[in-house]
Amino acid sequence: MHSLFCIQGSHRGTHFDLEALAGESGSVVTIGREKGNLIQVDDHEVSRRHAELRPEQGCFRLVDLNSSNGTFLNNRRIDEATLTPGDRLQVGRTLFLFSGHDLAERQLQDVQIVAAGSREDGSRIISAIPDDAGGLDGPPLPLDDTQNHWLARARSNLQVMYRTALAVSHTLDIDELLDRVLQLVFEWVEADRGCIMLLEPETGRLTTKARRDRDAGSQSSMAISRTILDYVLERREGVLTSDAQGDDRFRSGQSVLRTGVHEAICVPMQGRYGQVGLLYVDTLIPLGEVMEGSGQRFTEEHLKLMVAIGHQAALAVEDTTYYSAMVQAERLAAVGQTIATLSHHIKNILQGIRGGSYLVEMGLDNEDLGVADKGWGIVRRNQNKISSLVMDMLSFSKDREPDPVPSDLTAIISDIVETVAQRAEEAEVPIRWQPNDSFPKLLFDPEGISRAVLNVVTNAIDAVEKQPDGRVEIAVELNEQQETVQITVRDNGPGIPTDRLPEIFNLFVSTKGARGTGLGLTVSRKILREHGGDIAVESSPQSGSCFTLSFPFDLGGRADAGSSGTVTDAKLPADFDASITP
Repeated sequence: MHSLFCIQGSHRGTHFDLEALAGESGSVVTIGREKGNLIQVDDHEVSRRHAELRPEQGCFRLVDLNSSNGTFLNNRRIDEATLTPGDRLQVGRTLFLFSGHDLAERQLQDVQIVAAGSREDGSRIISAIPDDAGGLDGPPLPLDDTQNHWLARARSNLQVMYRTALAVSHTLDIDELLDRVLQLVFEWVEADRGCIMLLEPETGRLTTKARRDRDAGSQSSMAISRTILDYVLERREGVLTSDAQGDDRFRSGQSVLRTGVHEAICVPMQGRYGQVGLLYVDTLIPLGEVMEGSGQRFTEEHLKLMVAIGHQAALAVEDTTYYSAMVQAERLAAVGQTIATLSHHIKNILQGIRGGSYLVEMGLDNEDLGVADKGWGIVRRNQNKISSLVMDMLSFSKDREPDPVPSDLTAIISDIVETVAQRAEEAEVPIRWQPNDSFPKLLFDPEGISRAVLNVVTNAIDAVEKQPDGRVEIAVELNEQQETVQITVRDNGPGIPTDRLPEIFNLFVSTKGARGTGLGLTVSRKILREHGGDIAVESSPQSGSCFTLSFPFDLGGRADAGSSGTVTDAKLPADFDASITP
């Protein structure tokens, strides 16, 4: 099964089954921003029809469809290329990981470990080598021109180990990693079957995690000697086995009896901090070849090679495991930081509510409505603060799929202006906003966009509070060239220091000191990116700050553009003289 996993962008975590999609589309899977694409990407840097995936000899070929921003494979721009498992495909700001698994669940269940005393195994170990990567540096055994010529070439230029290290470094998916290791082993060793077993950290039991057969059509049950597995685990040595009945080292354990396997290699997967599992391959050589004496396929050179591959695979497994643990630790640390920061802001808000409540009670007791009204004003402002904080926390705490519906953006912004009118009046800040009756209805999530704009407008009011001639200007326009709708919120405040600009969208970073939570801009950017857009800022001490919130516009087939109904006529006038001044 071939799949695309989205690991970056608005669809992060989404899995696309390419075989299923190809079956629906008649063999071609298209990628783009339009709804007609089988993989629709909400990213305004992606073309309407950006690229397509064409099935090709058991895999897929990626073809760019003359997209504006190009299609990238492993950080290189391409016109077309055949995908291999682990490849990274990027369109716009969206990054996919190509995955290909050909393992069946029943294959893993067919792997059996032969118990001690069984008569089904008769292999013997010919030689053993410790888990030491330096074994590859020893004097090479003599090889003739017809025997394993590929191994001599690989050893001479270190191609084998280089490709192994390169392959295991391209994925953080453990199943994909193990399957790629077996794939490489089968390229360099003439094995018929192979499997990888990992040790469970809690129980120490071996569990089969990957299996591969050279002939996928003739899969057979694998019976592996427990004696050999225990030997490799205990001594941390790779072993090459043949007929084990004549090997003195295994006379104490009688499980090495005939299984029908003529030759096998089993090596430990030794990482930095211990063993993580075993790598096992074997051959099924016809009896006629054995009788002719030409059946030997594995040599000590293969054993050395397998030991080194096992070591590389173990390091990659450890890296993947510890990366997951590190991510979990970072999440826990972020939770702690969040609790500590939010507790500080909530405490300040509660203190305001407590002070306002005291004034309300005192005014009621003394029948002084002026004092009570003043106290209620303090309570109301802090109530709005706690409401805003909770909404920001909910917006930031989880990925939210936008729910687009035909909406009137100018009406939403007018509601925002009305909502902040009292706050703007207290701060003595006029808000200039000129609604455009001809602006078309667009398809977007009104709740999310409203939240994003409200946060920016509130910040703009705070920036010019009590400042002479302070003002906030709001405008909306459709950018036909970029196919986006742009909402600009401009203030003439003191601006943002240049060294602070790169970090203002970071969590808990605020330029308002104790008055800000550092959540507003972070949440606004998150909402815009969930819509496939973004938020940008320009600021200078002389002219204040201008925030531009943009996202792809979609008329949704239901445009209501007043008299004209056209995108061209929907642009707002550049004149901001008309104003609503609270």
